Amino acid sequence: MKHIISIKDFGREEIDHLLARAGAIDAAPQIRKTLDGKQVALLFFEPSTRTRMSFASAVSRLGGTTITVDSVEGSSISKGETLADTVRVVSSYVDAIVLRHPKEGGQHASRASLHRCR
Repeated sequence: MKHIISIKDFGREEIDHLLARAGAIDAAPQIRKTLDGKQVALLFFEPSTRTRMSFASAVSRLGGTTITVDSVEGSSISKGETLADTVRVVSSYVDAIVLRHPKEGGQHASRASLHRCR
């Protein structure tokens, strides 16, 4: 399992592999259902229509489903739950999480939380 926080988390060979894999998926309809039966949480705690929709579209095109939190007000963070706790709980429901948060370092707190629960 790999937690991807930044493009800096990838080496050159990994990036080349991902681009080659994307090309293979695009060229072969039979492998377009890579996420069949998988569920992805889209946790967007700041406005981001294009980014959120691009992830939702990609998951759908690969056969997966999404659950979405579109704002802090729509989550338990509004009641005082930490971002790390939210990510830890949500991770028990889904196969992957896409997170966008306005607070610098929020993604790193989430990574630490996931390492503790695995």
